[in-house]
Amino acid sequence: MGEAIRIIGIDPGLRRTGWGIVESLGNSLRFVASGTVRSDDKAALATRLCQLHDGLAEILHATMPHEAAVEQTFVNKDAVATLKLGQARGIAMLVPARAGLVVAEYAPNAVKKAVIGVGHGDKKQIHMMVKVLLPKATFDTEHAADALAIAICHAHHRQSVAYRMALAG
Repeated sequence: MGEAIRIIGIDPGLRRTGWGIVESLGNSLRFVASGTVRSDDKAALATRLCQLHDGLAEILHATMPHEAAVEQTFVNKDAVATLKLGQARGIAMLVPARAGLVVAEYAPNAVKKAVIGVGHGDKKQIHMMVKVLLPKATFDTEHAADALAIAICHAHHRQSVAYRMALAG
């Protein structure tokens, strides 16, 4: 067989950015670690972005993943909140890219479909299935659980021909 691929899933947020790491070997998945990087909501935006950057960089350095996956931003009614989330998402993509990792992006519905089998479902269903797929998984926040779901989604999609061709190109 091959070597296990370590994947970090990142659920970007300005207040809390979840991260979860799994190892994928063939069709099997193994929980490695998860957690949440927090920023000080009383600090200036630039400071908060630095806190997210530094926290994610420390996690990547400590866990040494091979690939990264980030959830795509959904647009909500509050344009300012969407813009801030986009900036946090930029940090979530920048840190693994600067570490030399290929960064895949997945829509929330694609993550749900990969984990619970349908493109629509609530957080409780996703978190329950994360525990089923990764029985040893622990997570400190719903953001960390969502990040594990993103990593699971990537583990399923990285087997696709299109993804392998993108890596080769």
